[in-house]
Amino acid sequence: MALEWVVLGYAAGAEAIMLLLLTLPGLGQIRTGLVTVTRNALKPLLSVVPFCLFLLMDIYWKYETRPTCDDEHACSPTEHLRHQKSIMKSQRNFLLIAAALLFYWLLFSITNLVVRLDLLSQRVEKLKRQE
Repeated sequence: MALEWVVLGYAAGAEAIMLLLLTLPGLGQIRTGLVTVTRNALKPLLSVVPFCLFLLMDIYWKYETRPTCDDEHACSPTEHLRHQKSIMKSQRNFLLIAAALLFYWLLFSITNLVVRLDLLSQRVEKLKRQE
């Protein structure tokens, strides 16, 4: 199952890099190319959403079927350590899922805002030329 988390980490990293490049000031002509690349990448990156839902169900299943160590003497120290590691991995993986979904939503919203801004600036320039 580690491969799924690596793929999700790379997808979240790619989303974060595109988000950073879109929001950097002063890029001028490069921004139009970045917007085009980002808009074309949004549809394939949409597959992150059901993938994250699948991984959330996996975390939930692991949470429901994990062994419990409620009493002090119910588990050996190695079982207790394994239990704690499992909980920490689940928390880390949940944060990765949340970050990937948040980055996708931000990327989608900011790309739409940049496209609207470009359209409005083109309209303003067109109106200035008409006057």
